[in-house]
Formats: sequence, structure tokens, C-alpha cells
Amino acid sequence: MPLPPNALEQIARTTLGDYQASAEAFREGTRDHDVSQNIAALLRHLPARQPLAILDFGCGPGRDLCTFSALGHQPVGLDGCEPFVEMARQGSGCEVWHQSFFALQLPPARFDGVFANASLFHVPLAQLPQVLEQLHATLKPGGALFASNPRGQNQEGWKGQRYGAFHDLEQWRAVLTAAGFEELEHYYRPEGLPREQQPWLASVWRRA
Repeated sequence: MPLPPNALEQIARTTLGDYQASAEAFREGTRDHDVSQNIAALLRHLPARQPLAILDFGCGPGRDLCTFSALGHQPVGLDGCEPFVEMARQGSGCEVWHQSFFALQLPPARFDGVFANASLFHVPLAQLPQVLEQLHATLKPGGALFASNPRGQNQEGWKGQRYGAFHDLEQWRAVLTAAGFEELEHYYRPEGLPREQQPWLASVWRRA
């Protein structure tokens, strides 16, 4: 069952408040992160045409919006943190929507792909089916969802002032499959390290 509105409101308010308080430091600290492997993973499962409509779900300050634009695509950003939304708009020149993950208003069948890099883990497991249903609906038939999240042993809760849910592959696979997605691939990051040194689980899914 989805969480009650008051619980979701607390999770959103506290987590977003922490990002808002450190927005500039977060932008500087993540500006040079290399997620080219993740961007390539999504694009190889989409039609080889330009431009593609891509929703950067949890776009943060807009780093990856700039990359998708430079590749010739038409990305749209979405984030719940207002300072990030302004940074992303100014830095990328892209359309960026200010929406909470728990109050999404997404157009149906709008996007070829959804790029959810380090964002969906902030959604509690109980709320995840609803969010995935909305992402599924905003994809065009045959569209693809990329997700990368810090992995764990299916625990969730507060880490400081941010709420997180840390899935293993089996639970993540079960939730995505139940939401109507078909698995295309998964891998662990960073590349070339022993599994215990790969904290990120990345996966790509087709809208069935």
C-alpha cells in the first residue's frame, strides 16, 4: 500500500530541504562525474534517430541535460528541488519541470526514454509502484527507462536528512517487472572493480 500523504510530505520536505541547503556544493561536487556509460546504456536501446525526447528524471543541476542536448536530442528535466530546477534551466537552456516525485503530472506517451540517474532510490518501496506506473505511462510504446541507484539488501530509511531505499537486483527486478517493464540489461558501477567496490546498480527496461 502507498504511504499516507503526511509520511510522503515529510520525506519530500526533509530530503529536498537537505538538497536545497547544499545545492551549490552539490553542483560543484557532481559537475565532473562521468556517467557516459549510463547515457550510452539508455541510448543504445532507443531508435537511432535524432532528436529523441528524453525525460531526465531527477535532473539535479542539469549536467546530463547538457550532454543529451549536445548529442542532438531534446531532453526535458524534472526535479523537486527548486534551486536545482533554476540551475538546470539556466545552465542547459532546456525545459525543466518543478515536480515532486510524489505528485507527478506527466504527459502520456511523450518520451522515447526516461533517464533516472541516482533519483529513484529516494522513493520508498511502498510508493515505487505508483511512480513507476507514471513513468511507464509517459513513455512511448517501446520506450526505455534507465535507472541507476545505490544498491543494498532491501533496507530503507533515513541516512542523515535524506530518505533512501537500497534494493538488491532481485527486488528491483520484481518491482520493475510488476510495473510492466521488461529487462534489457543491468550492470554494476564503477566499471572494472570487484563487486564489493561497485555500490551502484544500473539497469535498462523496455515499456512492455
